[in-house]
Amino acid sequence: MDRRDMLMNLFNSKGVKVNTNRGEEYYNRLYKQMENRLNELESQPVASKIDIEGLLDSEGLTRRDFLKWASATCASLMLPASFTPVVARAAELMNRVPVIWIELQDCAGNSEAILRSDAPTIDELILETISLEFNETLMAAAGHAAEEHLDEAIETFKGKYLCIVEGSIPTAMNGYYGTVGAKGETFEEHLLRVAKDSAAVVAVGTCATFGGVPAASPNPTGAVGVQDIVRGKPIINIPACPANPANITGTILHFVLTGQVPELDHLNRPKFAFGYRIHDNCERRAHFDAGEFVEEWGDEGAKNNFCLYKMGCKGPMTFNNCSIVRYNSGTNWPIGAGHGCIGCSEPQFWDKYAQERPMADTRFKAPTGGVEKTVDEFGLGLLTVAGIGIGIHAAISATAGKKSE
Repeated sequence: MDRRDMLMNLFNSKGVKVNTNRGEEYYNRLYKQMENRLNELESQPVASKIDIEGLLDSEGLTRRDFLKWASATCASLMLPASFTPVVARAAELMNRVPVIWIELQDCAGNSEAILRSDAPTIDELILETISLEFNETLMAAAGHAAEEHLDEAIETFKGKYLCIVEGSIPTAMNGYYGTVGAKGETFEEHLLRVAKDSAAVVAVGTCATFGGVPAASPNPTGAVGVQDIVRGKPIINIPACPANPANITGTILHFVLTGQVPELDHLNRPKFAFGYRIHDNCERRAHFDAGEFVEEWGDEGAKNNFCLYKMGCKGPMTFNNCSIVRYNSGTNWPIGAGHGCIGCSEPQFWDKYAQERPMADTRFKAPTGGVEKTVDEFGLGLLTVAGIGIGIHAAISATAGKKSE
């Protein structure tokens, strides 16, 4: 497989569903809305001189490759194939959308996931074309020059920029576990100042969305997510550790297309990316249903790619599109590499899910009917109901498997 094939493999058709049952009138109205929005963007000055055409050419990608990507992106955004031209046009106008990206209590893993790819996907290339006005990890400026540039960007693009946040916010000791710049702002003060004049706030990675690892018990810094601090602004959560560049790109593209946030679930996650349960799109699902499990690492079940539930896989209670989009240029994902899902796109994942034991052995239970619930039903139920759920499902599947033997 050559590099181009790896790039185009990011979005394959497996598991991707398109919601096309809203009626022709709805989609005609949406298409017109998107065209008007793009016409408005096109009239704005170019902030970033980088354009997608030049980047694609430098990577040896053709216009046809780009349109294939745009078509697949339509599916991932739950849009009909007829929307391919507007999605492609939106990608070409990404350099009209100002982005201020701030990092708080984090490891910079989400930035690194984008930067460190050895064969960048089209998603990653498109992220290079946005008007990235501020990012501590990437910018050349430092110290007072960086602070002045941030102030200038906030004032110049007031009400138009996207505020992307990476990392949790410490609240203990009045927030002085983390401060920024010569002004000595706490992370919370810094976030509130930058978010105040933004069009929307995008929390990237599980630390920014739900507190992540810093919020794990006993949470000495009092770490919380963006939605616990920012009020009165649209907030989009893109969890996972790290967040997949495809989901970041899709969210920004949706904003470019409509000027609005995408449809969100009860945790403010875009449904186009987090409306899928790992369990339902897993290549090992058939083994779960047949009661075929890996019992210990290295056994015959492991060699035959049996289900990893008994080894602690949290796929049945985790919502993400990892199995569809995958990582490292679409090459693989954790379960494909032989390790169970640790639920990193879910709240409190480190305390709840990140142990190698099945849910049946923990005090956290899925709601009754667990693995067949929708994303919203399951998520809300997990907060309020202590049912049998996944434990019974696994036991029944195991019994069925033994009978078949």
